[in-house]
Amino acid sequence: MSNRLKTVKTHYIVFPSPLGLIGVAATPAGLCCIKIKISGEPAFRNYLQKKYRQIPENNKALLKNIESQINLYFTGKLRRLSCPLDLSQGTPFQKKVWRKLISIPFGATHNYEWLAIAIGNAKACRAVGNAIGQNPLPIIIPCHRIVRKCGELGGYSGGVHIKRFLLDLEKKSHGTV
Repeated sequence: MSNRLKTVKTHYIVFPSPLGLIGVAATPAGLCCIKIKISGEPAFRNYLQKKYRQIPENNKALLKNIESQINLYFTGKLRRLSCPLDLSQGTPFQKKVWRKLISIPFGATHNYEWLAIAIGNAKACRAVGNAIGQNPLPIIIPCHRIVRKCGELGGYSGGVHIKRFLLDLEKKSHGTV
């Protein structure tokens, strides 16, 4: 049975942000999901129930710290969010890509080729892009910091306008943190 089909106890919160509603979920192992610009709590709860095969519990007390960190990130006062991560839903390759993404500094950008080389497989640019597209924790795993080699933004699971917002936020805040 794959990790995606296991029944896992999840807790979640939904809160407003400059990008709209954000849904955050955690398992006992750590933070497992961030969805940006969700339509509302019921939709996020249903998504989690299907993904983790158990009714998730709204638990603001448990996740208040991560909500505070995300809010500080949006003010430009926090460069790196800190919390345990549950990456069990990823393949070994995806986890390698995601862990390397975490090492990219606030305000910096790199391209897909750089990331492929950094994980030891220069020819894996397309696979790296696919792993980035499956990132379960945008902002914490900062996939928005990967751009095309020519400097264009490239895609983003939440939409290119969100990627632009995050990059602009970091650029503006880079010298003030």
